Amino acid sequence: MCPARILLWPGDVAEAVVDERIAQVYAGPFEAAGGARLAERLGVRLTVVPELVRRPDEELQAIADLHRGETVVVLGVDLGLHLPAIVEHTGDGWTRVPTNNEVTLATYEQAAEKFRESIPAEPNTLLIDLLDGALSPGARVLELGSGTGRDAIELERRGLVVRRTDAAAAFVEMMRADGYDAERLNAITDDFGGPYDAVFADAVFMHFDRAQLTGVLRKAARAGPVLAFTTREGKGEEWSNRNLDLPRHFVLWQEEPLRELLTATGWTVEQLSRGETRNGWWFYVLARRS
Repeated sequence: MCPARILLWPGDVAEAVVDERIAQVYAGPFEAAGGARLAERLGVRLTVVPELVRRPDEELQAIADLHRGETVVVLGVDLGLHLPAIVEHTGDGWTRVPTNNEVTLATYEQAAEKFRESIPAEPNTLLIDLLDGALSPGARVLELGSGTGRDAIELERRGLVVRRTDAAAAFVEMMRADGYDAERLNAITDDFGGPYDAVFADAVFMHFDRAQLTGVLRKAARAGPVLAFTTREGKGEEWSNRNLDLPRHFVLWQEEPLRELLTATGWTVEQLSRGETRNGWWFYVLARRS
């Protein structure tokens, strides 16, 4: 039988979003209140395990044995991992399971130069026009997933001040080699800092699952009052080796669910248009903090 899939989360789960079926929530005694709120929201049972902190390996093993083939959430366990994390026990110890986003990041780390060769050299002027029209010269912009840095150059040419960031160290080093300041920032796990006048993300959100994007949009709303981004239109999710010969995970969106998510995370959509590229149809979105 398949091993249990265990989502390890910190005790404070006020903004935790789950987009998969959860069988049960477990928590240590100090995380019981947070676990109760989460279990109620998910409509599942909470079990408080007093020995979870003192004997995490033994208690996790018991949970894993009970829930083979299922997914459960466990709060407050320290296995020396950066939380949140996904682990499985296959009989030889605990194995951390990489997320789809982490697999995609690994691809960009290995193929950053190949990616630069595969994309147009020109910036995404359609998205930049949306943002430029909403800001005044000198406005501070946090760019998530700067990649090769092509959009940041055009944003600065138009008088905006850009903080270049990317989760892939290979892209950060690429931008620095080109003479620009750049920082490593993982939009899913890291704080955005700020405040900024806007957050900009071109072809980044399509690599986040729906739960991850929910968290990113909430952080963006705290970081700045304006958001400009693109993401791919379509249904469902897909893996592709296109262009880089290595796997990347893509999450596709329909217009109404995308609008609903933006509203739920504190945004009002000002403009949403569609455009076709060689890789299919895209949404170009400008939103303001509600």
